[in-house]
Order: sequence, then structure tokens, then C-alpha cells
Amino acid sequence: MEIKKLEGIILSETNYSESSKILNVLTKDYGIIGVMSKGCRKIKSPLRSTSSKMVYGMFNLYYRNNGLSTLTSVDVIDNFNNIKKDIMAISYASFLLELTEQVYKQNNNKEIFALFISGLKKIDNGFNPVVITNILELKYLDYLGIGLQLDGCSICGNSEDIVTISVKHGGYLCKDCFNDNKIVNKKAIELIRMFYYVDIDKITKLDLHYDTIKEIDDFLEEYYDEYSGLYLKSKQFLKNVAKVINI
Repeated sequence: MEIKKLEGIILSETNYSESSKILNVLTKDYGIIGVMSKGCRKIKSPLRSTSSKMVYGMFNLYYRNNGLSTLTSVDVIDNFNNIKKDIMAISYASFLLELTEQVYKQNNNKEIFALFISGLKKIDNGFNPVVITNILELKYLDYLGIGLQLDGCSICGNSEDIVTISVKHGGYLCKDCFNDNKIVNKKAIELIRMFYYVDIDKITKLDLHYDTIKEIDDFLEEYYDEYSGLYLKSKQFLKNVAKVINI
């Protein structure tokens, strides 16, 4: 085994034996790797605080190309402590951890790592976690091969007189192609396109009305359910939290 120092973030963890964990770490350069954190569940273990989900840092390990690498230490870049203080933020961040892992397994594009870290930083800095989650969901669509048509009507290509966005047709519909499709609020239509193209790092303000956020979130949930084929355990928990806090 060779010694490597890899930038990464822990997506998920599984207890192993009486005192250890197996970590799934999304790394910047090597994709998702399995890492054994030996003895990390012991109270006095130096790995205890750095062997849990959402720890982002430089992972020092004995690297194995095929098989489990072994963790020696982590130079923490960010623990996203603000996220962990808020039930809504941690719920959406946990959903993003699972979603990102599933998306990366289908398309191991290195851009996914940067998008994910940028999204978590925004949530940690107090931006609405629902909106940031929606932005990432939109950007992930292309990596899943189910991107939306947002530059014109998904049927005729017309870029004028757009009246709604359709799950069935995978994008915008103009007034001539619209039939009995559900009408989506004009503001939501515009924001979906803006979110799709926006540079997350450059976002400085997100001031959206509740109804608009809800409409975008509902559309994306329906679209993912229809086309992604992904089953995310954290989704139901997220729905329950949203009901409790009226999101």
C-alpha cells in the first residue's frame, strides 16, 4: 500500500467490528473510495471526531486501488458545524450526501465534487437549504442523463411565449404546444433556468417567496421520481421534517 493525502468528504459510514467504521469518502481526484477507520469508535481514539458523515478535509491514508484503504488521520478543512446545529439544514444536507453518492455512482465526473462542496458551504453559511438543494438537484440532472430543456420549448424549440414547464415533456412548453399541462408560476419557471445555470459560489442572496420555493421543490421531486430511478432512504425523513417545520 502507498501513502496518499486526498481531499475528500465522508458521504456515509458503517460500523465494523466492535470499534471501527468503514467510510465511503468522495475524493476530489479518486472518486468514491472505501476507507477503514480502525478503532475510531473508541472514546480515546484520535480518529473518533473525524470519522463521521460530512467531515471534509485532507485524508491521510494507506491507499489501496482495489479494496479498503486505511485511515491514519484527517486534516479537517470544514466540519460544517452550522449545518449540524439546525434540524432543517442537517436534514437537507443528509439528503444531499445520499443523492450525491448515487449520482456519482452513475457518472464519476469530477465536477460533482466541486458542486457538492459549494452547496454545503452555502447551507453552512445560512442560505436556504431547500433552495440550495434544488439548485444541486437541477445541476445533477445532466450527470444522470435526464437534463431539462430550458432554452426553448421542449416540443417545437420556440424560445418565445413560454407558459409552463412540463415533467412529461422534460422542459419548457410554449403557448402553441401547451395543451392540458399543469401551469407553473412564471417566477418559478424563470428561477428553474437561473438555478440550472448559476455559479453556486457566486450566490450572495436568495430571497424567494415560500410558494415559489414549494413549486420548484415539488416539480423537481416529481421529475426525479419519474426519470431518475433513484431510491433515497433520506427522502421520506426529509418529507417528515418539511411537514413539521411547514416547508
